[in-house]
Amino acid sequence: MRALRNTIVVAVTSALLMATAVATGSAAEKVHRLAIQISDNNKQKMNTVLNVAANVVRHYSALGEQVEVRIVAFNAGLHLMRTDTSPVLKRIKNFETSMPNVKFDACGNTIKGMTKKEGHKPPIIKNATIVPAGVVTLMELHDAGWTIVRP
Repeated sequence: MRALRNTIVVAVTSALLMATAVATGSAAEKVHRLAIQISDNNKQKMNTVLNVAANVVRHYSALGEQVEVRIVAFNAGLHLMRTDTSPVLKRIKNFETSMPNVKFDACGNTIKGMTKKEGHKPPIIKNATIVPAGVVTLMELHDAGWTIVRP
């Protein structure tokens, strides 16, 4: 009877440990997620955002860990992703091939406002995803556990 009780205790303990490991995932399986806000039409800030994204990707890649980065542009920061006004367009095009785990989100509300003001839809980089609202996207990413920064 005692042997049976010990076997049951070991089995239950093992099951709990395995369930905990599955629920939390191992460190090697963790995906680091960073969202970077850009809301200013400032070349230095845009370069800083791109530098932060590149540095984070390089850091976790060197450790053999997964990382996802999303650059979320709204307000005047949308110029980062405009093909007609971006002062960092060449760098963004390089990101498309060299850093596929960096995604670009363009605020739909800002696009609507610029369209109304300029009389035409602003041209946005082809690899950008148009999101309904940049700030709401940041809030949702935060709620989903992403780290949000504004350099």
